[in-house]
Amino acid sequence: MSFSNYKSISTVIKKFQIKYIQTNFMEEIEFPVKDSFKEELDILFTDGVVDNSEDAICENLIYPVLKEVWKNYRSKLTLWSHQTLNYDEDLSGVPDYIVSQRNPLSPVVFDKPYFIAVEAKQDRFEEGWGQCLAEMVAIQRINENLETDIFGIVSNGKIWQFGKLTIDVFTRNKNLYTIQELDKLFAAVNYIFENSIS
Repeated sequence: MSFSNYKSISTVIKKFQIKYIQTNFMEEIEFPVKDSFKEELDILFTDGVVDNSEDAICENLIYPVLKEVWKNYRSKLTLWSHQTLNYDEDLSGVPDYIVSQRNPLSPVVFDKPYFIAVEAKQDRFEEGWGQCLAEMVAIQRINENLETDIFGIVSNGKIWQFGKLTIDVFTRNKNLYTIQELDKLFAAVNYIFENSIS
């Protein structure tokens, strides 16, 4: 079954027997946001069409934030966009973004372990988490390591929600982050990148 067929968290937790809790696990690791990034974002919100589709959300709001933080980790991590991820017939599809360990042969080698899955949704967060959690389960099984934290992000570009899967427990962070509070958002994204280095 494709990731996109998982329409809710409850579907995934029942199928794969995952416990679900909500608490604040996220920490913030300060990340300086460049003035040029803030200016570009201001132009987009003032004169651009940033959220008319999931593709637009990805290109205009999610990828720029991920890329900006990833640059500091590019010697160890690779940021993938719309790369097919297959475990079996129940867990396959194309996450919007995946972060993996950088392969020593080349950054173009898509190879485990993977650490972060990101889904863009137009305000359908429950559906987004269904897909994202299924992707996190696939990543955990592909990695053949249940104890490493796998992080997930679901965002409509303006609101960012974070979760993590460890063994058979999915923890969804209660606090939300917004693109209006860029410093806090970047610090949160920086936290999950930092915690994805093996």
